[in-house]
Amino acid sequence: MGSGVHGMEGGGVEERLAELRQTFRSGKTRTASWRKSQLKALLRLIHENEDKIFEALKHDLGKHAVEAYRDELGVVEKSVNNSLSCLDEWMAPKKSKLPLLFFPASAQVLPEPLGLVLILSSWNFPISMALDPVIGAISAGNSVVLKPSEQAPACSSLLAHTIPLYLDSKAIKVIEGGKEISQQLLEQKWDKIFFTGSSSVARIVMSAAARHLTPVTLELGGKCPVIYDHLSSPSDTEVAVKRIVGGKWGPCNGQACIGVDYLLVEEKYASQMIEMLKKIIKKFYGANPKQMQNISRIVNEHHFQRLRNLIKDPLVADSIVHGGLIDEEELFIEPTILLDPPLDADIMTEEIFGPLLPIITLKNIEESIEFINSRPKPLALYAFTKNEAFKRRILSETSSGSVTFNDIMVQFLCDTLPFGGVGQSGFGSYHGKYSFDNFSHEKAVLQRYFFLELEPRFPPWNDFKLNFIRLAYKFDYLGLILLLLGLTRD
Repeated sequence: MGSGVHGMEGGGVEERLAELRQTFRSGKTRTASWRKSQLKALLRLIHENEDKIFEALKHDLGKHAVEAYRDELGVVEKSVNNSLSCLDEWMAPKKSKLPLLFFPASAQVLPEPLGLVLILSSWNFPISMALDPVIGAISAGNSVVLKPSEQAPACSSLLAHTIPLYLDSKAIKVIEGGKEISQQLLEQKWDKIFFTGSSSVARIVMSAAARHLTPVTLELGGKCPVIYDHLSSPSDTEVAVKRIVGGKWGPCNGQACIGVDYLLVEEKYASQMIEMLKKIIKKFYGANPKQMQNISRIVNEHHFQRLRNLIKDPLVADSIVHGGLIDEEELFIEPTILLDPPLDADIMTEEIFGPLLPIITLKNIEESIEFINSRPKPLALYAFTKNEAFKRRILSETSSGSVTFNDIMVQFLCDTLPFGGVGQSGFGSYHGKYSFDNFSHEKAVLQRYFFLELEPRFPPWNDFKLNFIRLAYKFDYLGLILLLLGLTRD
């Protein structure tokens, strides 16, 4: 169906976007048949290029094939299948109830596509974070430009070369490039921009979108905390620690927006927690850091140096109780645990986005609520506790994109739950029906007829009409009948 677009020069942007807009205006993308055909084609792309995708993810991030399927291909496959099974229901107009005062009339809410949308994806999950929003945009009937992250070049190139072979290139295009290309794209007028990435780049995206009053969804991140309330059962404790380790170092070696950033635990349980973390790290990833095969590497030199600088501070370095090995040549940092690093250090004020886990000790675990509230709202909050009263306090007294009790990151896989942030962790949500809604406009449709006219709605005004309107706004039908009959309530 065409080929990927590897950068654009000068007027190339406008010409290619004009083709996409023309395709949208033709009505082609609005049909259920087109949407389903594109979703099925995306499924074929995943199935027929699985080995190539695994290879690209290994090249860019060192991801093991199982991790790559769990966090990338499987996510996309699940999302496509869910959209295909629900699309007819999502597209159907929804009838709305009307007050009797409007009779005779009918009302409905009609979901309609926004138009031409721009999707700017991230490098840490360069397949799923690129294609999952595309699934929502296609399901909603839009034309799409996908700009993959240049920091995952093998995955970006793979998407640019394979998507045009499967999807309708007159409606869906992939544009590769760096900052200059991103800037060119942001200068254009879009009907929606969907961005996944850092808050610093998000500010640039929002500023550009504001010039055209373009709606934006921002999927950012933040410092996602884990609250560990001591569990009396040893088996429950082991399950909790396995999930903490898996949620910290499992997804792209900590380079995940909803991964664990820091752990809150009571002082008296800190030593036990550290020993159990070390035990599970060894079980999952092996005893020799240089031979760890089931863990991703740092994406590039820039992020490697950023993480190295986080632990350069002598007071931070002194707080390391496990790990700390750094291999610059392999862009590898060992799973590292820190105990009570200074709270004003960069490691506790910036999103870590890497394999460093600070443990912060508290006198009482309920102090965790105040600790979390003193910082920007996180994308996700995790709490391991059986205390129902404490759960209620967490839900009512903290704010975050999501709250998950007794597990890590699984909320991301639930298509029936919205995924998105609040405050500095982003705004707007997607996944499942929420993706469809994100890329749709809910158009209100009201149909009336030409009889049973309510004359009191029109001038000239008098006291009767004022009383009629007062009663009408209260939907006081008995009062209206009495007024029309010239009667009053006793």
